[in-house]
Amino acid sequence: MKKIEAIIKPFKLDDVREALSEVGIAGMTVSEVKGFGRQKGHTELYRGAEYMVDFLPKVKLEIVVPDEQVERCIDAIMETAQTGKIGDGKIFVTTVERVIRIRTGEENEDAV
Repeated sequence: MKKIEAIIKPFKLDDVREALSEVGIAGMTVSEVKGFGRQKGHTELYRGAEYMVDFLPKVKLEIVVPDEQVERCIDAIMETAQTGKIGDGKIFVTTVERVIRIRTGEENEDAV
Protein backbone atom coordinates (compact mmCIF):
# COMPACT_ATOMS: atom_id res chain seq x y z
CA MET A 1 0.00 0.00 0.00
CA LYS A 2 1.04 3.58 -0.60
CA LYS A 3 0.13 6.91 0.93
CA ILE A 4 -0.35 9.71 -1.56
CA GLU A 5 -0.06 13.22 -0.18
CA ALA A 6 -0.95 16.01 -2.58
CA ILE A 7 -0.59 19.71 -1.89
CA ILE A 8 -2.88 21.61 -4.28
CA LYS A 9 -4.49 25.01 -4.79
CA PRO A 10 -7.70 25.29 -2.72
CA PHE A 11 -9.98 26.10 -5.67
CA LYS A 12 -9.00 22.78 -7.31
CA LEU A 13 -10.22 20.61 -4.41
CA ASP A 14 -13.71 19.80 -5.74
CA ASP A 15 -12.40 18.91 -9.19
CA VAL A 16 -9.68 16.66 -7.75
CA ARG A 17 -12.13 14.97 -5.35
CA GLU A 18 -14.48 14.25 -8.24
CA ALA A 19 -11.66 12.89 -10.43
CA LEU A 20 -10.45 10.62 -7.62
CA SER A 21 -13.99 9.39 -7.05
CA GLU A 22 -14.20 8.45 -10.74
CA VAL A 23 -11.09 6.25 -10.41
CA GLY A 24 -12.54 4.44 -7.39
CA ILE A 25 -11.23 6.37 -4.38
CA ALA A 26 -13.89 6.27 -1.67
CA GLY A 27 -12.16 8.25 1.08
CA MET A 28 -9.46 10.79 1.80
CA THR A 29 -8.32 13.21 4.46
CA VAL A 30 -8.27 16.91 3.57
CA SER A 31 -6.44 19.58 5.57
CA GLU A 32 -6.13 23.30 5.04
CA VAL A 33 -2.43 24.13 5.15
CA LYS A 34 -0.14 27.05 4.39
CA GLY A 35 3.25 27.03 2.79
CA PHE A 36 5.52 28.33 0.08
CA GLY A 37 8.04 27.05 -2.39
CA ARG A 38 9.15 28.78 -5.54
CA GLN A 39 6.06 30.98 -5.33
CA LYS A 40 7.70 32.84 -2.41
CA GLY A 41 4.45 34.46 -1.27
CA HIS A 42 3.11 37.79 -2.48
CA THR A 43 2.34 41.30 -1.28
CA GLU A 44 -1.09 42.56 -0.26
CA LEU A 45 -2.51 45.92 0.67
CA TYR A 46 -4.24 46.39 4.05
CA ARG A 47 -5.49 49.81 5.11
CA GLY A 48 -3.11 51.48 2.71
CA ALA A 49 -0.03 49.60 3.92
CA GLU A 50 1.67 46.95 1.83
CA TYR A 51 2.74 43.78 3.60
CA MET A 52 4.24 40.45 2.62
CA VAL A 53 2.21 37.25 2.78
CA ASP A 54 4.88 34.56 3.16
CA PHE A 55 2.68 31.49 3.52
CA LEU A 56 0.05 30.85 0.88
CA PRO A 57 -3.13 28.85 1.53
CA LYS A 58 -3.08 25.32 0.11
CA VAL A 59 -5.04 22.11 0.58
CA LYS A 60 -3.38 18.83 1.54
CA LEU A 61 -4.99 15.55 0.49
CA GLU A 62 -3.96 12.27 2.09
CA ILE A 63 -5.05 9.02 0.47
CA VAL A 64 -3.96 5.45 1.24
CA VAL A 65 -4.40 3.09 -1.72
CA PRO A 66 -3.34 -0.40 -2.85
CA ASP A 67 -0.21 -0.37 -5.02
CA GLU A 68 -2.20 -1.04 -8.20
CA GLN A 69 -4.24 2.20 -7.78
CA VAL A 70 -1.30 4.55 -7.26
CA GLU A 71 -0.70 5.56 -10.88
CA ARG A 72 -4.42 6.13 -11.57
CA CYS A 73 -4.62 8.40 -8.50
CA ILE A 74 -1.52 10.36 -9.47
CA ASP A 75 -2.81 10.79 -13.03
CA ALA A 76 -6.22 11.97 -11.77
CA ILE A 77 -4.60 14.53 -9.44
CA MET A 78 -2.15 15.75 -12.10
CA GLU A 79 -4.82 16.17 -14.78
CA THR A 80 -7.20 18.07 -12.52
CA ALA A 81 -4.92 20.13 -10.26
CA GLN A 82 -2.57 21.39 -12.96
CA THR A 83 -3.05 24.99 -14.09
CA GLY A 84 0.38 25.37 -15.66
CA LYS A 85 1.23 28.23 -13.31
CA ILE A 86 3.68 28.36 -10.44
CA GLY A 87 2.25 27.04 -7.16
CA ASP A 88 0.24 24.12 -8.58
CA GLY A 89 1.62 21.95 -5.79
CA LYS A 90 3.38 18.66 -5.20
CA ILE A 91 2.55 14.96 -4.87
CA PHE A 92 4.44 12.72 -2.42
CA VAL A 93 4.16 8.92 -2.46
CA THR A 94 5.34 6.86 0.51
CA THR A 95 5.04 3.23 1.53
CA VAL A 96 2.52 2.32 4.23
CA GLU A 97 3.51 -0.66 6.35
CA ARG A 98 0.28 -1.24 8.24
CA VAL A 99 -3.25 0.14 8.51
CA ILE A 100 -5.73 -0.75 11.26
CA ARG A 101 -9.40 0.21 11.37
CA ILE A 102 -9.99 1.10 15.02
CA ARG A 103 -13.69 0.15 15.10
CA THR A 104 -13.36 -3.41 13.73
CA GLY A 105 -9.68 -4.29 14.02
CA GLU A 106 -9.49 -4.93 10.26
CA GLU A 107 -6.01 -4.53 8.89
CA ASN A 108 -4.25 -3.30 5.78
CA GLU A 109 -6.30 -3.25 2.54
CA ASP A 110 -9.45 -4.41 4.39
CA ALA A 111 -9.09 -1.36 6.64
CA VAL A 112 -8.78 1.10 3.78
